[in-house]
Amino acid sequence: MVDTEELTQVESQEEVNAVEEQVEEIAEPTPEEKAKLEELESQKTVLNSDAEKHKQKRDELNAQTKEWKAKRDTLNAQVRELVEEAGKARETRDQYNQKVRDAKVVRDEWNTKVSEIRAKINELRPEKAEKVEGEQSLGQMKKELERLESLQQTTVLSSDKEKALVKSISELAKNIREKEKTEEGDEAVKDLVAQLREAKAKAEDAHKAVAECAEQAQSAHDNMLGLYQKADAIRKEADAAQAKFVECKQAADEEHRLHIEQIKSVHEISKSADGIKNKKTAAKKKRADAASKQEAKEIFDKFKAGEKLSTEDLMLLQKSGYL
Repeated sequence: MVDTEELTQVESQEEVNAVEEQVEEIAEPTPEEKAKLEELESQKTVLNSDAEKHKQKRDELNAQTKEWKAKRDTLNAQVRELVEEAGKARETRDQYNQKVRDAKVVRDEWNTKVSEIRAKINELRPEKAEKVEGEQSLGQMKKELERLESLQQTTVLSSDKEKALVKSISELAKNIREKEKTEEGDEAVKDLVAQLREAKAKAEDAHKAVAECAEQAQSAHDNMLGLYQKADAIRKEADAAQAKFVECKQAADEEHRLHIEQIKSVHEISKSADGIKNKKTAAKKKRADAASKQEAKEIFDKFKAGEKLSTEDLMLLQKSGYL
């Protein structure tokens, strides 16, 4: 076989004809080259099929990656909302805890006031000239009344004992009212008693405020804990979605790498096939170059003979290196 790179510059029409004969011989692939081309085409078919499979798998994994990303983002958004809501619940709890502290201060102040007024009443309360021996004080009578009322509420009694207990409670309550009226008869004591009642009412109101605010604080605290627990549960789901996202992303990247690798292999095979197929084109070019050179030689001979040349003739001479 004659290599087209080794064909020499022709100087006559006979040499041009010889080149054409060589080109025709070169342009026709040999049986070995035909077999090689068939083998390369078969390899390309397999590689293209594999590349398409990797592409389809890559696209499927990319779609799954987007789904996991969307789920992760949705769950994380829910977590952020729950954490924000829990933060508001914590602020509410802290506000009520502060109200509890403030109400306790007020309650303690009124309790102190109650103690001070009660002490003054005890100082000003007149003692009876003839006090019956063993007579109970007003405080003792009230404690006894509380004991009897508690006994009535918590103990199962016979009908007779129940009636007797109710009668005792009624009489004791009546005696307490009479004793209170007697002790309040004195104007100074009466005024202090009024102050005492007001102070006790204020202390009770403050105590109720403490209880109510404490209940609200506990409710806000429980709500906060529930929200944080829910956020933690959803965060675990988001972390699982993130793991699946990474897994699918890595798998998709690997399928893409394999797809590109197969495509590169196809290109390499195409180059090899083109190298064989392009021998005919290269040979034809060589033949055209030889003919062009022969034409330029003939024009140059005319030029030396003094014949007039056209612009195209001069351009061909210049291109062929004669000028």
